[in-house]
Amino acid sequence: MTETGIHPSAIISPKAKLGAAVSIGPFTIVGPGVELGDGCVVGSHCELGVATADGSQEPLVIGAGGLIRSHSIFYSGSTFGSNLRTGHRVTVRERVTAGLSLQIGTLSDIQGHCSIGDYVRTHSNVHIGQKSVVGNYVWIFPYVVLTNDPHPPSNSIIGATLEDFSAVATMAVVLPGVTIGKGALVAAGAIVGKDLAPHRIAAGNPAKDIGETSRIRRRDGSGEPAYPWPAHFRRGYPETALADFDAFLADYHNSKPVPEVKR
Repeated sequence: MTETGIHPSAIISPKAKLGAAVSIGPFTIVGPGVELGDGCVVGSHCELGVATADGSQEPLVIGAGGLIRSHSIFYSGSTFGSNLRTGHRVTVRERVTAGLSLQIGTLSDIQGHCSIGDYVRTHSNVHIGQKSVVGNYVWIFPYVVLTNDPHPPSNSIIGATLEDFSAVATMAVVLPGVTIGKGALVAAGAIVGKDLAPHRIAAGNPAKDIGETSRIRRRDGSGEPAYPWPAHFRRGYPETALADFDAFLADYHNSKPVPEVKR
């Protein structure tokens, strides 16, 4: 690296905007319209601000503190909040709007034209189709696919929706137009073709609603409910996020029906 943090083999467009203390690795290309916030680190062999199929290069904005690991590709026309984190060989197409602290796992593919909230965690090999809507504090585990073509191949695009605090376990598929409710859980390997209500579990192929998430117990010896997960898992979240956790839990407990008292 040079003293400025830009490797001499990197190609930086004079129309790019780099914040303070930005680091860019070997053989990385930063195109026109790219804006990297203060403290961003971009690994080797990345390409940022790739032109779309129609040749347009709208701004690509990466917030402060971003970390983009090697061999990752970001098309133009997207905006990411601060503290973006990626694995290696990530592909992100155009017109993605994402909030704070998004994590994109290695070899994951975001197909663009979608909305992603704050503190979303995706593991490796996740595919997020166009027109997907992902809320805040959502977990998406390895090999999950969010589809968008209701009768492939076609010109119809209907994205899936994952609401706040929902979790989709490994190798699950969420079909076009399906909404996974707040705090709901999609079990591993499930193929979900119908909307899932908040705090419910979808399992199987085709997936069926098999009950409330609270029926699942933690395997830590406590025997306490594993869901809603914010009641016991808070690792890596800042204090500002924990206030949202508490509000979510209060809403959950206030909305549960009071058991009938037998006389």
